[in-house]
Amino acid sequence: MNKEIITGAEALMRSLEHEGVTTLFGYPGGSIMPVYDALYDHRNTLNHILVRHEQGAVHAAQGYARVSGKCGCAIVTSGPGATNTITGIADAMIDSTPMVVICGQVGVSMLGTDAFQEVDVVNVTSPISKWSYQIRRAEDVAWAVSRAFYIANSGRPGPVVLDFAKNAQTSMVEYQPAKVDFIRSYNPAPAPSEDAINQAVALINSAERPFVLVGQGVELGNARAELKAFLEKIDSPAGCTFLGMSALPSDHPLNMGRLGMHGNYAPNVMTNKADVIVAVGMRFDDRVTGNLQTYAKQAKIVHLDIDASEFNKNVKVDVPVLGDCKQTLAIITEKVSKAEHKEWISSFRLYAQIEYDKVISKAIHPSDGPILMGEVVNKVTEATHNEAVLVTDVGQNQMFACRYFNFTKGRSVVTSGGCGTMGFGLPAAVGATFGAPDRTVCLFLGDGGLQMTIQEMGTIMEQKAPVKIILLNNNFLGNVRQWQEMFFNHRYSFTPMANPDYEMIAKAYSIPSRTVVTREELDGAINEMLSTDGPYLLQCAVMEEDNVLPMTPPGANIDEMLLELEK
Repeated sequence: MNKEIITGAEALMRSLEHEGVTTLFGYPGGSIMPVYDALYDHRNTLNHILVRHEQGAVHAAQGYARVSGKCGCAIVTSGPGATNTITGIADAMIDSTPMVVICGQVGVSMLGTDAFQEVDVVNVTSPISKWSYQIRRAEDVAWAVSRAFYIANSGRPGPVVLDFAKNAQTSMVEYQPAKVDFIRSYNPAPAPSEDAINQAVALINSAERPFVLVGQGVELGNARAELKAFLEKIDSPAGCTFLGMSALPSDHPLNMGRLGMHGNYAPNVMTNKADVIVAVGMRFDDRVTGNLQTYAKQAKIVHLDIDASEFNKNVKVDVPVLGDCKQTLAIITEKVSKAEHKEWISSFRLYAQIEYDKVISKAIHPSDGPILMGEVVNKVTEATHNEAVLVTDVGQNQMFACRYFNFTKGRSVVTSGGCGTMGFGLPAAVGATFGAPDRTVCLFLGDGGLQMTIQEMGTIMEQKAPVKIILLNNNFLGNVRQWQEMFFNHRYSFTPMANPDYEMIAKAYSIPSRTVVTREELDGAINEMLSTDGPYLLQCAVMEEDNVLPMTPPGANIDEMLLELEK
């Protein structure tokens, strides 16, 4: 039987199809042109979304991956095309988002000559990716693609970079699909230690004041059902990280809210009162722990994670349980004793009521004055019956959105966590509409972040991507302004912003829009946005000096939250 002889570029197309890829985000250029030429014949099976900037391609791939559970894929050219993806690759690495980025590269004979648009992509991206590899021969295409997707999707997910030399794209090869499902020295699914499981069970059974910290690992491991069963058997309150917010329904009686600097009062205070903490798929980020010297010193800590490098990295734990949390949670749940902690759970309610009275009620139900960010978020989540996908940019818009948006479904949070990338929101929301085409995608952003990737409105226009854009416009770089108010004596150094007419910009991109400046307009505008087919821009003129509260000041103990600011 004769094998088919095809180009390396065609081999890439077939390898992507073999991996189940259906959607690509990209931007063509000189060193990737053979690939785009091959893609022309695969338009019916590989839906390529032309973005307006390579950073948009990787963020869109991230948004697609986060809501779909599949691996995102981006294709760009060499040189500046590749370097424009660096921010998104770093963002995906720290937030554990599976993604394969394919970059064009000059031919092998030109490497090291400072050829036009030559950049050493492998060495640039190695520190911020799970694997970075240069394909120099067409014979290696099928193997490299299969290995890339295996690494990106397995274990703790993350980004992989393939640097595709131009000669490898044009050379001929006898194509044979490859299947990589084993790599020596790489163990993405370690078997749980029976001893560690038993130690964890003993600690949990001894707990009088247990507290479970829920991270994104629950979502990545598809362990929402296992988490719920575990919580209900041990009758433990839970707090969620921002990336883990939709792992547990917002209205679940054991869900006490969000952890961290701008999280909820009760879970942060009670972290330093619990006697046993069970951390599931989270990394004890500094925004969650506050001052490490005082963080949960009274508690025994059980840490469930698939990545051993997270154990004792920031917080010393008593029982590390290595493994897939879908498996480890199920085993522990089977072994632990049924418990009841009514008094401990009710103690959270006291702090929750204090926060509601001092912060939440004023944020979502103001009586007068300018529109507040919190009330906009609250009205949108209520109008979508808490079933929408939340996408945010970075800044105050992100903090308010994550505080007041609620969830009933998993894989509903797309936000830049560890990297805090302004400009993430718009392209990520585009990707989310392709990853979850049957769901409403609500994007909250500020005037600063929108202008960083505003060109992706062109992608929305061309694709008619149904992103519901809620622009919380306060004419400031709001988060930095808040810190300047609190810690720099109100010296607003280069945070006020002169803004363009966003409605005119939206009109230029054929995106329906509306601006609201009064509270009375808000409900009608939100209903108009949600009932409009396709994309929509709702600009809300919000209070300029609104602040996100509660807040744990940087370096403070996690339970030293400010509920209000001194006048």
